[in-house]
Amino acid sequence: MRVLIMTDMEGVSGIVTWSQVSGGKPMYEEGRRLYTEEINAAVRGAKAAGAKEIVVVDCHGAGGDWTFNSLVPDLLVPDCEWVAHHSWSRYTDMFETGCDACLLVGMHARANTPDGVMCHTISTTTWRNLWFNEDLVGEVGINAALCGHYGVPILLVTGDEAVCRESRELVGDGLTTVAVKKGLSRYSARQIPPVRARAMIEEGAKSALGNLNAVEPYVPEKPTTITVELGTVDTATRFKGRFGVELVDPLRAVSSAPSWMEAWDQIWDH
Repeated sequence: MRVLIMTDMEGVSGIVTWSQVSGGKPMYEEGRRLYTEEINAAVRGAKAAGAKEIVVVDCHGAGGDWTFNSLVPDLLVPDCEWVAHHSWSRYTDMFETGCDACLLVGMHARANTPDGVMCHTISTTTWRNLWFNEDLVGEVGINAALCGHYGVPILLVTGDEAVCRESRELVGDGLTTVAVKKGLSRYSARQIPPVRARAMIEEGAKSALGNLNAVEPYVPEKPTTITVELGTVDTATRFKGRFGVELVDPLRAVSSAPSWMEAWDQIWDH
């Protein structure tokens, strides 16, 4: 069994503020350690479930050279390999060579979720809302659609209660979720201590991989329309004249194509 683990920092137990996830900030080093140990827990669970190849992709944009490079290498368990500093949502090598399942660790809720700890979609200021056809999605939805394009299911999501709820609504109740904290506001939470949270994640990963058919791959209906509600007119100018993208009003860009990947390529140029 070959397993991909895609990771983010905001959904980790113990993390509630930007200073914990922003490269160079005093609290960032603590955040990196908390982040790495939750990933280790998922790796242990995947190995226990029988995974023979486990690849971790660091998907957290911490700023500067820390972007997609927040894991602490010396703390990583030896049963995985990891991808660092690669363009977000663009690592597809494992999909193209055969991947059985994807696990999402440390996820956060989409923008404007009242109980979503550090909720946002792509950017805290740029993208206000994102739709795949009629589905209002966040970063879990993007990752799920990327995996789904290659026929790979998302079987586990860990993070706060809000992102767990959001993920089940999107891909189905067969999804295994592990909530390590409950959002009280955007920057506060009632949290499970990291040691216990890691044990829950390890067990969740092992259990999720026990049934590779628990969740169908998420594939937005074709043809696909992707709509982005933007935060400012300055941001909107980035989409003017882009192939396949129309500004239907000053703060709304729409990309239409025969498939999700084609529509995504038109609107996401990073």
